[in-house]
Amino acid sequence: MGNIALEPNEQELGKWTINYIPPNGGKYLGKLIVTSQRLLFEAQFDASVQALVTGATYAEGTLIIPKELIQKTEAKSSFFKKKVIITLQEDNQQHVFDYGMLGIKKLVEAIG
Repeated sequence: MGNIALEPNEQELGKWTINYIPPNGGKYLGKLIVTSQRLLFEAQFDASVQALVTGATYAEGTLIIPKELIQKTEAKSSFFKKKVIITLQEDNQQHVFDYGMLGIKKLVEAIG
C-alpha cells in the first residue's frame, strides 16, 4: 500500500476494497488494510482525503487510524447494506466503511 511500511511486530490481518465515508461527508472507493495496530485506507482516485477528515494522521494521501484511538466498533447490517462504523475516542468522530452487500464479519474481527 503506497509507501506505508508496517511497524515492527505489526501484522496485516486483512485487505478490502471498500467505500469509505468520512465524518464530514463524501464517499471514497479505495483499499483498506487492517493490521494488528492500525487501519490504513488509501483512496483509489484523485481526492484529498486529508482535506475532508480532521483529527487523523496522514501519509501521502493515506488515512491512518491507530487502533488505540478507536473507542467503539459497530457492525450495521441490512439485506442490501453492510457497514462498519468506527468511533474515535478523542472527538467521537464516526468513520464509516461501507461494504455494500458483502459480508463484514471478517472485517469486524480484524478491527477487533
